Amino acid sequence: MRCDPVRSWVPVLLACVTMAALVPAAAAAPQIRAALPAGITPPWDKGIQPISRDSYYNAVACGKQGGRNPPCVFWDTGLCRNDDFTLAFYTPYKQVAYEVWQAVSRHQPAPTPSYAAAQRTRIVVAVKPAAGSRNRITSVAVKRGGRTVPPATRSLDGGGGRFIFDFAAFAPTADVMLEMTGTTGTTSCLIARPVLRQLR
Repeated sequence: MRCDPVRSWVPVLLACVTMAALVPAAAAAPQIRAALPAGITPPWDKGIQPISRDSYYNAVACGKQGGRNPPCVFWDTGLCRNDDFTLAFYTPYKQVAYEVWQAVSRHQPAPTPSYAAAQRTRIVVAVKPAAGSRNRITSVAVKRGGRTVPPATRSLDGGGGRFIFDFAAFAPTADVMLEMTGTTGTTSCLIARPVLRQLR
């Protein structure tokens, strides 16, 4: 009886295919997607940018809303919610809105924040370990358009850090991946263009 090498491998291949079908695929790590609170007012769709007449007065209107945690001031709370790190953004818009909100919250007249001071402010991303996390931040980078944008400056302290970026890093022209690297692992957060446009 002739041994057909091709036919002799068929049962083996079928067995392998069957075994592969029975073994569950390794679960892919869930991708973190940035999300903002719904219905933030006043509306804003130009993304984080240097202070301008429009963003200044929009930020003043935001701060005048008062309240305990107005989403237009604290839009970054839970932006990239994960078990390793918590984020806080500091921007020219937030500088103006926060100053007004603080005064209004104390039932004081709304101030006129310094436009010049806001002009000197860039994007600061503050990162610290989440409650119960032992993953100490070591670096933060923005990935967009096939390239990595490192921070202009960074400082680390007590497991957290402050990372300063230029405005182009978060321009709402393409999706970006915010990559947070720590001592025990890396967490990445996709910030899609519709979300980038609402950052302020």
